[in-house]
Amino acid sequence: MNRQSLWMRPQGIALTVALALGLGGIGYASAEHVGLIHPALALKLANPDEGPSRTGFAPVVKKVVPAVVNISSSKVTRMPAEFGQMPDDPLFRQFFGNGFNRRSDPRQMPEQRERGLGSGIIMTPDGDILTNNHVVDGATDVRVTLADKREFKAKVLGTDPKSDLAVLKIDATNLPCITVGDSSKVQVGDYALAVGDPFGVGQTVTMGIVSATGRTHLGIEDYENFIQTDAPINPGNSGGALVNDRGELIGVNTAIIAHGSEGNQGIGFAIPSNEARSVMEQIVEHGKVTRAYLGIVPQDVTPAISKAFNDNSTSGALVGDVSANSPAQRSGLQRGDIIVALNGKPVVDANDLRMRISMMAPGTDVNLKVFRNGAEKEIPVKLAELAATEAAVTHDNTGSSHSALSGVSVENLDAGSAHDLGLAPNTQGVVVTNVSPSSEAAEAGLRQGDVIQEVNHKPVRNTSDFEHALQSSNEKPLLLVNRNGSTMFLAV
Repeated sequence: MNRQSLWMRPQGIALTVALALGLGGIGYASAEHVGLIHPALALKLANPDEGPSRTGFAPVVKKVVPAVVNISSSKVTRMPAEFGQMPDDPLFRQFFGNGFNRRSDPRQMPEQRERGLGSGIIMTPDGDILTNNHVVDGATDVRVTLADKREFKAKVLGTDPKSDLAVLKIDATNLPCITVGDSSKVQVGDYALAVGDPFGVGQTVTMGIVSATGRTHLGIEDYENFIQTDAPINPGNSGGALVNDRGELIGVNTAIIAHGSEGNQGIGFAIPSNEARSVMEQIVEHGKVTRAYLGIVPQDVTPAISKAFNDNSTSGALVGDVSANSPAQRSGLQRGDIIVALNGKPVVDANDLRMRISMMAPGTDVNLKVFRNGAEKEIPVKLAELAATEAAVTHDNTGSSHSALSGVSVENLDAGSAHDLGLAPNTQGVVVTNVSPSSEAAEAGLRQGDVIQEVNHKPVRNTSDFEHALQSSNEKPLLLVNRNGSTMFLAV
């Protein structure tokens, strides 16, 4: 086939199409000769003097984007010790030198600089910037790039690893800052826009909806009360803004579920703006975050636990343990109490109680309504300050409708076993030596090494007490378990 036939083929196809449409012929025209085009194919061109339609979120984005910044951080680390374990091979030394051999001291390893990228939110006109703690954690150099490309060296005013928040300061004034919304009013189904700098490509806006609120038990932070969204969030979005359809900050983008892809899967999490604002205010004013302390180990009230305590509700927080010399102990709060309200507002679950207490200042007087022995009781408590060394502990609890403890082996607890388990020598109970993974007890959360101290509210000092307590009751077993020095209830 020659060159001429190749060039002619497209024209032949066009002619065939034109005939099939009944146009009777085909014509060609430049933009200056539009009149030659058949009327059926005439196009209406947009008037360049008319502005674009504003049915989308462009006005909102225009307001928000200038208040979201790029954060680049770096820190100096030594090359991993694994390099010091490389074979003492001449070829290896040829490339890396004699310092790299199995006898090398890791402290003598060369330094390297690790770099990270994230996003931040301008909160005040004079340069207070909110971001995630993990964006700047351990950084020796932090730089902020504004939407207008100006770059500033930032100072870390303070961090709060428990909530994964940090506050930076840059030397600037008259900055565009974000409007902070009330995250307590966020509802599932609301529009949500995520603004940040994913992968360091530049300012990016993605849209979705609020998928859920109050997400907990994710193991991301000590204090979790996330807003979940399907607005695409990717690495580098951390510390960026989640805003509503009015451009108000409702959350700080923090984490995603990626299932190994390191990218967006439509499940992202943001710290609510109310919590973020509270943390930031404390850091700016005091340089650190202080939280109130009640002194209990709270548990969720499952249907099985509710039935075991003769409660007709699964809301509230069960007191699994009371710390010695704590505000809870001094006020008379007891193990087995179910806290149903805090300052007149119902308590949903254990995490709800923990979050609300943590948002209060030490020294705050609160009123607890508890369910005890079938009746409600009001207990006033003066909260103390949570020490930095005191970890807020939660336990996962599941209940089962079955009552048998088949698949569970126990033995008497002696002083030696108590010491091995990190318990006081005078701790009483029976230690669980084996739990079948397929048993109902395992499903309820019982683990090897747990010490059972009560069965259906009856004390257990030895295996005889344990067997007698099980046989003397037809109720489904409610176990008081001592785990690592803290007690909790398990309904099997």
